[in-house]
Amino acid sequence: QVQLVESGGGLVQAGGSLRLSCAASGRTFRSYAMGWFRQAPGKEREFVAGIAWSGGNTYYADFVKGRFTISRDNAKNTVYLQMNSLKPEDTAVYYCAAALSLTKIVHGTYSYWGQGTQVTVSS
Repeated sequence: QVQLVESGGGLVQAGGSLRLSCAASGRTFRSYAMGWFRQAPGKEREFVAGIAWSGGNTYYADFVKGRFTISRDNAKNTVYLQMNSLKPEDTAVYYCAAALSLTKIVHGTYSYWGQGTQVTVSS
């Protein structure tokens, strides 16, 4: 079992930055690829970023490339999402997720996910 708890969301002006964190419980954290997805009101869930268990491979949705960076610290059982140059359309609840491979993260086949953290970007 892996439990995931997100933090770091909040209200920020357009052009600003936020850093999301996802703390995982369980000794098997490093066995999982990790990722972030988001969901805005009235919209479908969408993949944002993913990272392999080793941290060596990452993958991003086109709409965040060059603005967001995903990283992980396996010693701290934590995955991060650094979000820069935020836009109002980035407003959503951001969820952390774990899966058995980076491919599964990208395709939304998650083993575990957290409760989410709200990110609101004002114009």
